[in-house]
Amino acid sequence: MNAPLSSTHIIVTGDLVASRTLEAAEFDAAQQALRDGAEALTHWLGRPCLLARHRGDGWQLAVPCPAGAPPLAPLRVALVMRAALVRAGERIESRMALATGPAEIPEDGDLNRASGPAFIASGQLLDQLKSGGEMADAAGGAAGAATSLADHISRGWTQAQARSVFPMLAPDRPTQEVVAAQLGISRQAVRQALNAAGFPAIARALAQLEATP
Repeated sequence: MNAPLSSTHIIVTGDLVASRTLEAAEFDAAQQALRDGAEALTHWLGRPCLLARHRGDGWQLAVPCPAGAPPLAPLRVALVMRAALVRAGERIESRMALATGPAEIPEDGDLNRASGPAFIASGQLLDQLKSGGEMADAAGGAAGAATSLADHISRGWTQAQARSVFPMLAPDRPTQEVVAAQLGISRQAVRQALNAAGFPAIARALAQLEATP
C-alpha cells in the first residue's frame, strides 16, 4: 500500500453541541447539512473536500490548499459549515476547531486514518473549546482574532439569514439578484438578511485574510 502523501490542508474538527437533545430528524438534518457544506466547497473550489464522522457526534473536514491556488481563509470554510448547519435548524450548533498545515490523507480519502500536524492541532484545539458552538483558529494572531469576532456575529444568525449568507460565501460569490432567484425571494429580502447577519463586515474581513501578500 502506498504511503499517504503530505500536503497542506485546512482541517476543521467539530462536534455537535448538545446532540443528545436533538430529535432524530434534527440529527439527520445536521449530518445532511455538513455534507451540503462539504459538497458546496468542493464545487466552489474545484477540488475534493473530504468529510467524515468523527468521535460519535463529531465530524472532520479536510480542504486541500494546493500550491499556486488562490489563498483560502480557514474562516471562510468554517462559516460555510456554520451557515449550512443553521439553515438546517436554529437548534443545531457545532463547535469548530480550525488548523492549517501538512496533512497526510490515505488515497481512499478515509479521514479516520489520516494524520499530520494539521489534524493534531485541530483536534487538540477542539478539546480546549468550552462554550457552546465556539469556533477558533489554531493559527492565532489576526486569523484567530477575526475568527473569534466572526464566531460572535454568526452565532446570532437565523435560518433566513443563513440561507442568504450560504451562497454568498463562495469565493467567487454570486450577485444578490442570483441568490434571490435561487431562494425565491426578493433582492431586498436578501439584502436585508445579509445586513442583519453582519455579512458585509464578514466579507471585508475574508477579503483581507485572503489578500495576496
